[in-house]
Amino acid sequence: ICHSFAAWALWYLGYPDQGLARIDEAVTLAQQCAHPWSLSFVLSFAARFYQLHREGRATQERAEASIILAMEQGFPVWRAQGAILGGWALAQQGRAKEGIEQLNQGLRAFRATGAKISQSHFLALLAEGYGIMGQPKAGLEALAEALMLVDRTGERWYESELYRLK
Repeated sequence: ICHSFAAWALWYLGYPDQGLARIDEAVTLAQQCAHPWSLSFVLSFAARFYQLHREGRATQERAEASIILAMEQGFPVWRAQGAILGGWALAQQGRAKEGIEQLNQGLRAFRATGAKISQSHFLALLAEGYGIMGQPKAGLEALAEALMLVDRTGERWYESELYRLK
């Protein structure tokens, strides 16, 4: 798990290639550990890392692995995050309608768990999907909700990207 956070730190410090190496190392270590919760966490974070890196196929692969493990183990938060990230990946790979549907299902499932963290990021992914579909009004609505959450929660790590998308 710590390797996952280190990958993100490297990303934000401007070392994306080192971050990629670290996130792949995190997945390998989590697989060797054979601790399902840790592996599910790491797979989800790996999907998020690859999403930040704008790699649709790698995001989808990690998201699907996360969903399968989360379903087997009964981890609803990781399952929902996998659906959200997988939906983004589908949209990026030319399957925008299917991706938006999966993103919305994942967001509903995520919210149903009571989880609050990262919703602004996930809404940004939904807005991107709407942009691909040529539905700017729906995308702007998702961004408005995301920016409201940023103001309410103080979770600002993805705020600049929200404004860029807007």
